[in-house]
Amino acid sequence: MDQRIVYPVIIKEYNDEDGHYFVATSPNIKGMVTQGDTLNEAAYFSEDAIATMISDEEEYPEPMDPTDWELTKDEKIVFVSVNMTQWLRKHGKTVRKNITIPEDLNNWAKENDINVSRVTTEALRALQ
Repeated sequence: MDQRIVYPVIIKEYNDEDGHYFVATSPNIKGMVTQGDTLNEAAYFSEDAIATMISDEEEYPEPMDPTDWELTKDEKIVFVSVNMTQWLRKHGKTVRKNITIPEDLNNWAKENDINVSRVTTEALRALQ
């Protein structure tokens, strides 16, 4: 049976100098950010963003109850279903790779709860 998890995400609508778009974040998944031209696109891209962020975890984060989240008028809560079994089949197993980065970036990443492995994976995927 597939392992499926449903996470709430906050999708905020923007109308600014960059145009009209939607940005998705999740208090549940630190550092998860994605966007789309429409609300549906942002929700759709959230599935891959969440799976990418948690794929290295031994235990996936427990979905939060968004009942008490305070939203602005431009924000909506959307529930995103993530099928980790299918995602891992498609994207394959991860391997440990040591990299060297400047100490100040390492310190900044730690202070801001940035997962360097995930950022590196996303950057390499963008270059493919």
